[in-house]
Amino acid sequence: MTAIKNYIASFFDWHKTIPANGLAFFRICFGVLMTFSTIRFMSYGWVNDFYVAPEFHFSYYGFDWLPYPSEMAIYAMFYGMLACAILITLGLFYRFASIGFFILFTYIELLDKTTYLNHYYFVSLVALLLIFLPANRYFSLDVRLGLVRESETVKAWHTGILKFQMAIVYIFAGIAKLESDWLFEAQPLKYWLHTAHHWPIVGDLFTQDWVAYLFSWAGCIYDLFIVFFLLNAKTRNFAYGFVILFHFLTWMLFPIGVFPWVMMVGTLIFLSDNLHKRALDVLRNILAFIPFPNFKSERKNINPQSGFRIANVLLASYISFQILFPFRYLLYPGDLFWTEEGFRFSWRVMLMEKAGHGYFYLHDPETGIEWEVPTCNHLTYMQEKQMSHQPDMILQYASYLEETYQDTTISTGHVDLKFKNPEIRAEVFVTLNGRPSQLFIDKKHNLAALENNLSHRYWLEPYNK
Repeated sequence: MTAIKNYIASFFDWHKTIPANGLAFFRICFGVLMTFSTIRFMSYGWVNDFYVAPEFHFSYYGFDWLPYPSEMAIYAMFYGMLACAILITLGLFYRFASIGFFILFTYIELLDKTTYLNHYYFVSLVALLLIFLPANRYFSLDVRLGLVRESETVKAWHTGILKFQMAIVYIFAGIAKLESDWLFEAQPLKYWLHTAHHWPIVGDLFTQDWVAYLFSWAGCIYDLFIVFFLLNAKTRNFAYGFVILFHFLTWMLFPIGVFPWVMMVGTLIFLSDNLHKRALDVLRNILAFIPFPNFKSERKNINPQSGFRIANVLLASYISFQILFPFRYLLYPGDLFWTEEGFRFSWRVMLMEKAGHGYFYLHDPETGIEWEVPTCNHLTYMQEKQMSHQPDMILQYASYLEETYQDTTISTGHVDLKFKNPEIRAEVFVTLNGRPSQLFIDKKHNLAALENNLSHRYWLEPYNK
């Protein structure tokens, strides 16, 4: 508790200055990770698969006004994002690079929620924070070229806000695990671990239920308390070693992309200034032979009083939002994992295994004519998989079908079916955390007539555990 009190006191002590090593080191690590991740995304062909190839895209609520870029523009955005990540790493034109990376990364993510992942949201938030942090005031090309004045110190909140953001991710992920399926059914870990039965030597262990329960409870305890061990100087190094072990194991076991690496890099901010300084000294020695120009830059420590009131208001607003927003699911009735109302952007990591299959129909209310629409005709495999169990995406797809088949004649080979103002009906079944598939959406609803908004989705069938 002492460590927590000290952290809170230091975080809100605007007069306190701390060494700039940690912030500079975080900037470099974040830039390297974003550079690697962008190259990885492009090299796997995902730019085409997720953003170019689909004929329809699932926009986020409130952001459907964003213009969808051309193929050339999308690739240009990814190359621009890569350039910004490299510049952030080098600390060159840092402020412009941070703004550019945040805008490009966030814009791309808002184009289609099919690709939504918690760590994409986290990256957007960190990129936003970096815009306002002086991470280029030390160990950067901006300093080396005389573009900014060097400062060996920063304000306590400059690193504190990054620690807070990491704490939000971990603690809310832990709170989300305090539910029956995770703790008392070991789901969905029981299902996922069984898929690793082919591992040599230890593969049979993953088929044992007690191992799934061990992982479930350990994961919950880890998420709830790891931040507090990282804040304590006596346990910090041990805790970070556990961070590496935990996330490396999840990376090996589960197909969750770069999320474990994002968390390993993010928690570096908790390490001591001495370790940050030693890491920068190693980098300095490695880079010593590169003939960078060295213009003299005036050295000036950052004034702790500057921008006090503005920073106070902005930080209070940001912190309040991050604490309150994940709890918005409490405003809705029903099972969160079933309705997914308030599910996104709430740090619910690896909490459910949900899959669905559905049949969509054009229905003419005047003639009673009905025709099943093959979903694969309009959606990619990834889009179809994600849409099949997410209510808001199902509504968006229904609206797209209504618009596409408005006043259309369909030739079946035997007869021509004419649809002037078709209703869109669907029969959808969903399975959640290993339970038998059950009716999710009844065919009686005209989905095209339902408004996609933030109100409760009364048209979903109730969930029976």
